Amino acid sequence: KIRRYGFHGTSHRFVSARCAEVMGKDISKLKIVTCHLGNGSSITAVKNGKVIDTSMGLTPLDGFMMGTRSGGVDPSAIIYLQKKESWSPKDTDMVLNKKSGVFGISGVSSDDRDLIAAAENGNKRAALARRMQRYQIRKFIGSYIAAMDGVDAIVFTGGVGENAHDLRQNICENLSFLGIEIDKDFNKTLVKGVEGEMSTPGSKVRVFVLPTNEELVIARDTRDIALSLN
Repeated sequence: KIRRYGFHGTSHRFVSARCAEVMGKDISKLKIVTCHLGNGSSITAVKNGKVIDTSMGLTPLDGFMMGTRSGGVDPSAIIYLQKKESWSPKDTDMVLNKKSGVFGISGVSSDDRDLIAAAENGNKRAALARRMQRYQIRKFIGSYIAAMDGVDAIVFTGGVGENAHDLRQNICENLSFLGIEIDKDFNKTLVKGVEGEMSTPGSKVRVFVLPTNEELVIARDTRDIALSLN
């Protein structure tokens, strides 16, 4: 069946619930954008406790550019390249999933740490890949805020979301029209599993770094299913 399945569901579910808990509010009354950023990345709009949109689709390839995945691409461009380069379906799948995204643009790596080092050493492709990735993340966040007619909180999670403080700062600084204010120094401390709020008390939108715990969600669901069978 072809439909928008979405991915990282357990992560988005955990951090959206955790966000509401930290805020001390009922999730059924909140509008939250959750950003699971890693080698594979997705962004989700959670309105009143329900997901109304998510960036990944039938497969994890859809959405914005990731470590090695292209994200959404004009279908005509794919057809054009299949004809021009004589790509088979297998070739196309390999290029779009394994040789594109940040890795494809930079020609260096899919690892943000490698990109930072390369960009600082003057690698223009690495710098371009970082700018493109951040732009696309901001675009998805902005579109989901529009879809929900507002936002109460933005959450960063996943390997990149939890550790790349410069990425978080860049994204938030370019969403200043929302009235977001961040504590730049405190933001730098929110790495390696540290949970916290990177926005200031005066920020109109609260911004959090919340380490995900997908295993806990799976364990709880397994427990609930087992108990329901008794």
